[in-house]
Amino acid sequence: MSSARKAFILGAGLGTRLRPLTQSLPKPLVPIWNQPLISFGFDHLIADLEVEEFMVNTHHCAEAYDAAFPGGIYRDHPLSFRHEPVLLDTAGGIDNIRDWLPEDESFVVYNGDILTDLPLRSAWEHHCNSGNLATLVLRSEGDELRVGFDETSGEVVDLRGQLRPDWERRYQFTGIYFVSPEFLHFIRPGKIESVVLCFLEAIREGKKIGGVVADGGSWSDLGERESYLDALALVENGFPAYAPPGSLSRISNSAEVADSAKIDPVSVIGDGAVIGAGSQITESIIWEGARVLAGAKLERVVVTGTTVAEGELKGQDL
Repeated sequence: MSSARKAFILGAGLGTRLRPLTQSLPKPLVPIWNQPLISFGFDHLIADLEVEEFMVNTHHCAEAYDAAFPGGIYRDHPLSFRHEPVLLDTAGGIDNIRDWLPEDESFVVYNGDILTDLPLRSAWEHHCNSGNLATLVLRSEGDELRVGFDETSGEVVDLRGQLRPDWERRYQFTGIYFVSPEFLHFIRPGKIESVVLCFLEAIREGKKIGGVVADGGSWSDLGERESYLDALALVENGFPAYAPPGSLSRISNSAEVADSAKIDPVSVIGDGAVIGAGSQITESIIWEGARVLAGAKLERVVVTGTTVAEGELKGQDL
């Protein structure tokens, strides 16, 4: 199996760490270079694994997904949404789409709030040839080294210190994993719980939960405002190679920018935004429809839609 037919993108989280930016928008839809964050995940999976069809679970501001992707299509790929009136957590989310999942082949699960171009093809092929019930894509460095992984056997031996707290070598979980149909037996129908608990149960029963270390490329969890703003420079430096030509724009053609405004090479100006005369914008994101008044000075500021920014601002979200 060289390609993955279906991918489940996790889009139902509340985005509490990124508030107030996520008050009226799901975190996977926050704009990165004037594209919804989640679209980078779609593009990544299309380029690396030739994914044919996507499913996204929704909860907070679910209607925003329909507005962002009208018609249930993304780049000619079918795109479905499954609403969760009550958050089901990761295992519950997978259980909720059993009817959509392939019966006899593996599928991809991908966090909707990550921004990455790490290579997936070899990890996917390893999964398909390994007999693993699930295969986690890992990084050898990161802020949360919580996965105990035995590189010799290729097996995950511990998660969150629950099984082998003495296991010294720990890895960062990327939020990307591949799931065999047999793993669904460990997901209890109607149960709201994390998929981590299902991984642990499978390991306890002697089943093989594998891992692949993928240290190539870049990986960011855009859960907090600083990582969100830091992603501006990442994209400015040529990331990601898989983006469709012409899909990313730093300053929207529909924005109204005064000739005397000074905008650094990193900041992004959204559709229909108005940037006043003499304003100075540094390492900031101006969302669609927002306004920056004449003479304003912004540094590491996010101005959301329909908001007006004025005066001297630093490190704020409006």
